[in-house]
Amino acid sequence: MIQKKIYLDNNATTPIDKRVLEKMMPFLSEKFGNASSLHSFGQETREAVEHARGQIAKIISADKQDIYFTSGGTESNNWILKGTVSANKTKGNHIITTSIEHPAILDVCKFLSKQGIQITYLPTNEVGLITLTDLKNAIKDETILVSVMTANNETGIIEPIKEIGEMLANINFEREKQNLHRIYFHSDAVQTLGREYINVNELKVDAMSFSGHKIYGPKGVGAAYIRKGTRIFPFLNGGHQESFRRAGTENVAGIVGFGEACEIVGQEMYVTNEKLKKLKIKLYNGLKEKIKDIYLNGDLEISLSNTLNISFKYIEGEGIILFLNKEGIAVSSGSACTSGSLDVSHVLKAMNTDIICAQGSIRFSLGKFNTEEDINHTIQVLPPIVQRLRQMSPIYKK
Repeated sequence: MIQKKIYLDNNATTPIDKRVLEKMMPFLSEKFGNASSLHSFGQETREAVEHARGQIAKIISADKQDIYFTSGGTESNNWILKGTVSANKTKGNHIITTSIEHPAILDVCKFLSKQGIQITYLPTNEVGLITLTDLKNAIKDETILVSVMTANNETGIIEPIKEIGEMLANINFEREKQNLHRIYFHSDAVQTLGREYINVNELKVDAMSFSGHKIYGPKGVGAAYIRKGTRIFPFLNGGHQESFRRAGTENVAGIVGFGEACEIVGQEMYVTNEKLKKLKIKLYNGLKEKIKDIYLNGDLEISLSNTLNISFKYIEGEGIILFLNKEGIAVSSGSACTSGSLDVSHVLKAMNTDIICAQGSIRFSLGKFNTEEDINHTIQVLPPIVQRLRQMSPIYKK
């Protein structure tokens, strides 16, 4: 019988912080006004929406007016890519992204390619990092947008966003002298918000995507940061909300929860990061000591403090997930948006991970509610599961 459930899949989603839920509850009951209404009911919720906008702006050092609420990271990514292309199609038709992006970027690029947009997918090295040289060499006169995720959702690898921003700023300075259009810079920061320090001005990004449910906030709410002056068309039409850029009645309760979640993680991030990094290293060292033929996908140092991706050679990750689930431990084999597929992770393929290793990859993504006891129990439970699966594997050398 399972005595305790252990959740180690926080990159897929996080539980709502009770303090966040407490802030949301009044807006699910007595504070129900439409934030666009002029009467007191509407003005009460409008004030709450604007307060949350300020909370989100604060955590990324942005202007409050540059924050636009969406339904989540996927909508933000869709809007920024499609909206930028639509607004700048007379200037160019080329986008640069990476081969390890989330499906919410890669699938949008597939869609845009069918509309005649040229897409360049940058390769990575063996730990999942792109190079500035590859990016610089990929830029054309027709390039209108570069989109590089801040940190990878499967491996946690943190890309050199600041260096990319500085390079693009210099390139745009030279392009302006030649009367060439600006190249906009977007980063999917869904996994990074609240886990790493973000300053949009230091990073020199024009746009970023965020989601509430990755930082102990509610699902169904996100935000797009779009710097003033960025040429982008609305993604949804039909109303004046979000400065006429994103139509639709605001999800007030969700927005309030997202704002409060940002407030909390902004205050607790550094302490939480130190805790999670220690737990991550403890988990890695404990498994490495007890299990042979395991391989780290990525790098312990240049990755998110909570994310650990390990390959267990000779077995499939799905088997590990199912057996761990029977023990009350929740993990994943990669992105929650692709977990229904039995195909090898596109991220690990891009990193040229050995196919036999890639099939046995597991993502452990820790959260602030995890304890040392959770890690100790996982280290105890997992080795016999791996051994059992290997004994059943036709490719395992006994």
